[in-house]
Amino acid sequence: MGNLPNGVGICTTIPDILYLPELIFGGLVWILVACTLVVPANPQGWVMFVSVFCFVMTFIWLVVFACGGHHNKGSWAAADFVYHGIAAFFYLSASVALAKVTLDMKDSSNPQNYKLDIAAVVFSYVATLLYFIHTILSAIRWKSF
Repeated sequence: MGNLPNGVGICTTIPDILYLPELIFGGLVWILVACTLVVPANPQGWVMFVSVFCFVMTFIWLVVFACGGHHNKGSWAAADFVYHGIAAFFYLSASVALAKVTLDMKDSSNPQNYKLDIAAVVFSYVATLLYFIHTILSAIRWKSF
């Protein structure tokens, strides 16, 4: 039978140890995109939505798990899998859109925004990878319930 951690146990178990890196890299994407000049508003707006949404939801998820609000139920393991799958998909779509915008800015007159966007693209793909790994590990845990 599976087991969902609570308290400081979330800092020592797989996949829950990935919450903090997800928050860090997602926050970096949020900050870096917010610092740039929003030239094509639509793709940048999607990236901001995804990064803020995933940051807030991951923080709430972290608090629920830390406080033991899941009561070690299998439905929470399934919800963890579903949430991280959706977050991975959202981040992948945002990363591709941000990479396209960044490539289009290559010859812009402001190299500072270009460099910030490059960093945001890298961190966005790292966040995508973290959420994807968390999804796979959450699916394995869910199947053990």
